[in-house]
Formats: sequence, structure tokens, C-alpha cells
Amino acid sequence: MSDSPAGTSLYNSDTIIALATPSGIGAIGVIRLSGPDAISLVNEVFGGKDLSIQHSHTIHFGTIKDGKQVLDEVLVSIFIGPRSYTRENVVEISTHGSAFIIENIIKLLIRKGARPANPGEFTLRAFLNGQLDLSQAEAVADLIASNSQASHQVAMQQMRGGFSSELQHLRDQLIHFASMIELELDFGEEDVEFANRDDLKGLIYQIQRILHRLIQSFEQGNVMKNGVPVVIAGKPNVGKSTLLNALLNEERAIVSEIAGTTRDTVEDHMIIGGINFRFIDTAGIRDTEDIIEAKGVERTHAKIKEAKLIIYLVDPEQDVEEIVEQMKYIESLGIPFLTVVNKEDLLTAEFEQEVSGIRYQGSGGGDPDNRQQTADNILLISARNKTGIEELKSEILRKVNLHSINTDDVLVSNIRHLEALQKTEESLNRVLQNIDQPITSDFLASDIKQALYYLGEITGQVTTDDLLETIFSKFCIGK
Repeated sequence: MSDSPAGTSLYNSDTIIALATPSGIGAIGVIRLSGPDAISLVNEVFGGKDLSIQHSHTIHFGTIKDGKQVLDEVLVSIFIGPRSYTRENVVEISTHGSAFIIENIIKLLIRKGARPANPGEFTLRAFLNGQLDLSQAEAVADLIASNSQASHQVAMQQMRGGFSSELQHLRDQLIHFASMIELELDFGEEDVEFANRDDLKGLIYQIQRILHRLIQSFEQGNVMKNGVPVVIAGKPNVGKSTLLNALLNEERAIVSEIAGTTRDTVEDHMIIGGINFRFIDTAGIRDTEDIIEAKGVERTHAKIKEAKLIIYLVDPEQDVEEIVEQMKYIESLGIPFLTVVNKEDLLTAEFEQEVSGIRYQGSGGGDPDNRQQTADNILLISARNKTGIEELKSEILRKVNLHSINTDDVLVSNIRHLEALQKTEESLNRVLQNIDQPITSDFLASDIKQALYYLGEITGQVTTDDLLETIFSKFCIGK
């Protein structure tokens, strides 16, 4: 265990190389090198200016040669450490996007002494060299994977160090009190108190309020990062698969007049209003003797419980008593939901009035808005004709209400960070429980150190090689 990440055995001072752009044919490919010999290795094969005497952050046109053979005309960008992403010498070679050209240039530089990079090794070096802390490094991967405005904003906020700054402030204050308590231990026989216990309690209460806010933010941060799970539920053959296809504007799910066609969940993503939604088409909610269909219904109930929003789809020809029973079940879950009437061309005034009465009497998954709805604002759609779909999307956005979240605030989106924050909170709870008890200062010091340890795990001030390998193995090769 080390408080110094640069001391890890993962650190290697050789020069690494990898393709930094996606593999496959494209207009250009970018080959990245990092390490002490990055500039000299490229200079050996570069036909153009002497790269060893060029300034940092400059770009140079020339050729890459393997002996007398010209492999390509390229642009070479130079970044001299520590003014680079990894704080080492970094060179980026922009080539034409031929897989043949890229492969041969990489092979040539490996023969000259470079080593193929491991997944995430460029960012690992940035962390080990103090360019980024660990939470910022993880945000780099989140930024690359971001597929919506919301997930991009959360990743950018964390990569810029907002989360790290807040944690460092908490850690600095705890370190001060830990040092005062350690000082008391040095004067144990003289019964002196350097750390005022009331001040310590006040600090812990303040830190716990911040920790609680960060822990509570995980629910929003996680859905903004990974997408809002929205389940489309209802009895068989009400048009759930047709609705999924209408929302996605493609034939994603099989549609059939035969009840029970969907026997497993079908999922796909789409962006609405800058937010990523994960729509899940489920098997119909009903009792069945078919073993396979029953398994699908079981999975439907499981997915419904995991949802952040439920679209309960109703057929105008459906028995109203059955709708009541299913809405009671959905409401009991405490999850926001929308009751949507499909096949509006079959709608009757009698059915509309009956369904409106059900909603007014109190269904709604704990959402006061649902209890106030009347027949005037029941959602009516035709999934087959794609009418009412835009109105449904607007109502989905309103229900999840993520636009009310200020993405400039620190949001926790990483499960590793959440677990560390929860353990920090537990350690500080023990300090509060023991602070007024007749115990020696070393017990308080131990619990404060434990809290510092868990905070340090988030930013990388405390790491193990196994932890770093787990985190950076999820990165792409060239990052």
C-alpha cells in the first residue's frame, strides 16, 4: 500500500506507442508515442526538419521512411515534457488513414525501440506523473464514452477537478485534526488536548453534510452517465413493441398480432433533449401457462423495479378492471409512471372517462402530478401511425426532470467513488460515537485515518497496483 502513486511497480520509463484514433479506414490516423525517447525515435525515421531541436507544441511536415522506402507523408506534432498530456515527451504522427500505412509505421517504430502501449497506459502515466489525479483519470474514460450532452457535462466537470477539489478540501481539514490528535499521543502522560473536541465534532458534522450531498447525487449522476432506464409495460398485444419502434424510428422489435411475441426484454438507447434514455420493451404482464413466456413475464417484473420511469401502455379495448389492478401494482413500486392510451383511433368517450377517473383517484407512483390529471391531459397516441410520439417524448423529459439538475454542481457517477464515500461516512460516524466516550486518542486517530484512507482512494493518494490495473484496463489502447 502506498500514499505515493509514483512509487507503483506499474510505472515504466520506456517509450510506448499506440494508435490513438479508431482502427479501420479513415481520412487520417494518429499514432501516439510517449516516453524519454519518443522524439529521438521518430526523428530517426522522419524525413524533414531535425525534430530534436524543435520547440514544444509545434507541427512539422515530412515523410516517414523505412530505409529508402517512403511509407507516407505525415504531420508530426511535438510536445516536450512536462508540457504534455503524460508530462513526458510525446509525439503524435498524423498519417493517411490506411490500415496498411499505420501498421507499418507502428512496426517500424517498435523495431527502433518503442513498446506497444497497454490499455489506458498514456492516462496511467499522466496520473503517475501528477498531471491528473485518479478521479480525473477515470473521467477521461467517461468523457470518451459520453454519448449525450448530460453525460458529457458530468464527465467534463469531474475531469476539470471539481470533485477532486471538494474532496481535497475535506481531506486537508481532517489531516489537521489527525495531526493534532497524533500530537496528543506524543504527550500522553501529560494529559494535554491539542485537538478541541467541540471543533472536531463541528468539522465532522460539516463534512458529513457534504458527504451526504455527494452520496445522494449518485442517483442523478449515474443515470446521466449511463442513461435513464424507461420500461414500456402493459398487457400483451397493446403495442409495446410498436411504441419502441416508433420512439427509435426504426424496426428494433418484432411486431405481431399474436399475443406474447415478445418473450424477453428488448433494449435500445436514444437521446431526447440532450439526455440518454434506455428504452426497454418487455413481455406482456399476464398469467401464462407457457414456460418460456412466463420467464419473460418474470424478467418484466424485474426490469420494472429497476426503472426510473415506467410507460404503462393501455389498449382502449382492454378491460378497465384489469387496468386498475395493474396500475395499483405499478403505483406500489413508488416509481414515476405515465399511463399512455395507444390505438387512439379505437378510443371511446366511455373508456376515456373511466380511465380518467382511475388516475384522478390516486394512482401515480408517488408523483403528485399524476393524482391531478384529468381526461384533458391523458396521453393519447397511435404507435402504428406515429401520432402523439413527440408529445410523449416531451412528457418523458418532464417526468425525469434531469434538466433541473445543475451540472456545474459536483455529481458522483462512479460506483467506486460512491462506495468510498459511504465508507468515509461510516468511519466519521465512529468518530462521533466515540468522541465523548472515555477512550484514548489513538482510537479517534485510527478512525480519522480510516476516513482519510477512503477519501485518498478516490483521488489516488492511496492506491494499489491491483486497483490501478482494474481501472486502466477498461481504457482504450491509445488513451
